[in-house]
Amino acid sequence: MNMRVALIAKPLTGPRNKADDISQAVDQLAACHIHCEVFETQYHAHAVKIVQGLPLSQFDALIAMGGDGTNYHLLNGVLKFHGDRPTPPLGIIPVGRGNSFAKDLNIHSMADGIAAIIRQRTLAVDVCRFTQGYESFYFVNLMGFGFVTDAALTAARFGWTGDLSYVIGVLHRTIGLQFHQMELEIDGKSYSERNCFVEFCNSRYTGGNMLMAPEAKIDDGFFDAVILSPLSRLNLITTFPKIFKGTHVTNPRVRVLRGKRAVVRTLPEKGLLPDGEMFGTTPTTITVLPRRVRYFAGVRDVKGDVLQ
Repeated sequence: MNMRVALIAKPLTGPRNKADDISQAVDQLAACHIHCEVFETQYHAHAVKIVQGLPLSQFDALIAMGGDGTNYHLLNGVLKFHGDRPTPPLGIIPVGRGNSFAKDLNIHSMADGIAAIIRQRTLAVDVCRFTQGYESFYFVNLMGFGFVTDAALTAARFGWTGDLSYVIGVLHRTIGLQFHQMELEIDGKSYSERNCFVEFCNSRYTGGNMLMAPEAKIDDGFFDAVILSPLSRLNLITTFPKIFKGTHVTNPRVRVLRGKRAVVRTLPEKGLLPDGEMFGTTPTTITVLPRRVRYFAGVRDVKGDVLQ
């Protein structure tokens, strides 16, 4: 069966020659009768504009070739400008720095992403909608505020160090550790307290290999809110390495609350980090849209789910 897909690629991510990666992906898909129309992004968030202008009915799938940010912008282009009509399956060929969300699709490499598209087996995935004023935006990986966003801001200045950049961000922000006042409501239950950070997790990983929400599932209709209460610098530094195995959740200062809708206010306002992108501030409302989109997924079942 012949397929026509839109391949939206960020050409300058990572250390490899992305022109070669794009050509390789196009050739491998073409060999399986999957024909790509390639759209290379030229600036930050360009993927949103590209998708906005696409006649989606003419494509059998939309593919993000890049990292979590490329997928985030593709998703927002789809749901903001085509959300009132049927949308084709989405795919990820992970060649970015983080590629956190792809892991929950059992896609760990460029080869995995291409193979998932060729197999054409999809998984219905939850999407989280968040508000900025009267406007809505969307994420599928996670969105945080507080310490995690501050650390990411610092890490962005050290992007040339690769995965080490976030470790640098954490250490820098720990030295000047600050907390904020938070008013949080999850499914009607209210919390008013001082806070270090919150991550609303639709999937498990962040920053590539950090297992932020070990029990999160991308198709259960809930987010897992990982909440860190104020703690000492020593406690923070000793807990941080545990995030790579997901054992940080055993720290008494960490809580994980599951929900379908959250309302957040902070004092002062805090920046948001949806799917690794610096965008927006509190206040915001987060709502889970159950199984809103379909993604091509890896050959093995994702946490016991049946791929269709």
